[in-house]
Amino acid sequence: MSDEDEFHFYDTRQSFSDSVASPDVKVRYLNYGNEACKFGDSLAADKTNEYLLSSAKRRSKLPEPVEKERSVSLWSMIKDNVGKDLTRVCLPVYFNEPLSSLQKCFEELEYSYLLDRAYECGLRGNGLMRILYVAAFAVSGYASTDSRPCKPFNPLLGETYEADYPEKGIRFFSEKVSHHPMAMACHCEGKGWKFWGDSNLKSKFWGQSIQVDPSGILTLEFDDGETFQWSKVTTTINNLIIGRVYCHHHGTMSISGNKKYSCKLMFKEQSFLERNPRQVQGFVKDADGTKVASLMGKWDESMYCVVSDDASKLNSHISHQSAGATLLWKKNEPPADPTRYNLSSFAITLNELTPGLKEKLPPTDSRLRPDQRHLENGEYEKANSEKLRLETRQRMARNMQESGWKPRWFQRDSEHGTYRYVGGYWEAREQTKWVGCSDIFGSFCDNPKPRVSTLYTSASV
Repeated sequence: MSDEDEFHFYDTRQSFSDSVASPDVKVRYLNYGNEACKFGDSLAADKTNEYLLSSAKRRSKLPEPVEKERSVSLWSMIKDNVGKDLTRVCLPVYFNEPLSSLQKCFEELEYSYLLDRAYECGLRGNGLMRILYVAAFAVSGYASTDSRPCKPFNPLLGETYEADYPEKGIRFFSEKVSHHPMAMACHCEGKGWKFWGDSNLKSKFWGQSIQVDPSGILTLEFDDGETFQWSKVTTTINNLIIGRVYCHHHGTMSISGNKKYSCKLMFKEQSFLERNPRQVQGFVKDADGTKVASLMGKWDESMYCVVSDDASKLNSHISHQSAGATLLWKKNEPPADPTRYNLSSFAITLNELTPGLKEKLPPTDSRLRPDQRHLENGEYEKANSEKLRLETRQRMARNMQESGWKPRWFQRDSEHGTYRYVGGYWEAREQTKWVGCSDIFGSFCDNPKPRVSTLYTSASV
């Protein structure tokens, strides 16, 4: 049976009763396995707890732009690149948002509380609810892509980004580990779990749309030894030349675990006349291949689940049993004063230099990238000038790789394996000793010497 045959999509707005679709859904209990596991839409309480531990107040908006933005034709920039990989095409800064791709990686952890819930459910012996929350987390990372017309900055080779969010109980680190093929690696530590992976994006421009095919494996490991792995689905960005730019995600996501459960999610491909787009539907199966739960929702809104040992109930689109569906995740409300980049409230904080932070960062951190900082400040001419200067350095990166350059904080498991964090970053940060971290955003010479050691040899760029 094909993925399309197994999953039957329905109108989520019609299927869920008002009481279930409401943001005021009450907390539910499921007696499945050894112990009941509390879950549901207790998001308000979770958010309150998350911010009680915050040591620094985060900003709620971007700086007011210094200059008036100019209008530039995207078609005039990319018309000669139909069918090509756009990661190799240099565009003016006017098509960027003031975030790097490394920061976008962290943005996908906005709803990390789902992994905290998954961890707690597993401790209570409820492995089914654990994988349901993991699946909701895997979908939630796509919510930030809604109505984001601009692309993030392509990091320089060796560029890094850290995020220490005590109010969320997580700290995150990422690094650009390869220029061509372009690859980034990340590592995140949370409450009872670790999350890591690498990403290599291949994009093709087809005139009115761009198709982005990600490769790489994401791994989630809980402290009790249970692990889950999955890969991302295909993304298509439409109406680049005419109409409102929008994206949709489509394909099958398989979440495999090393214990009892696995999950398959189908992101529906959007058609031209689709009246209910962005749907996601899936099933959880036990070790015997029996369906024990279903998931349904939209990647830009919310995800629900139904748990049952009745396979016919799980296969009936849940349209008549929708009152039994339970909310796993709901997208946060947008900021009151959205910018033209349509950044979420969480995304607005990602490039912020909170008091005292700049002195602790390595010279490779994305927050210190001058073109990105100028763009955030609305200094468009300076931003474009700096972007052109840094892209000259970027073109030198291939020679650096071929000459033996190695990532500073990540190492590959094997020739074609996943990049794994080698450790040492947070210890170096504590001492503010950035051995082997060069000033990649500063001036540079024409004949850079490669860094061949992964740990202690400084690179001259």
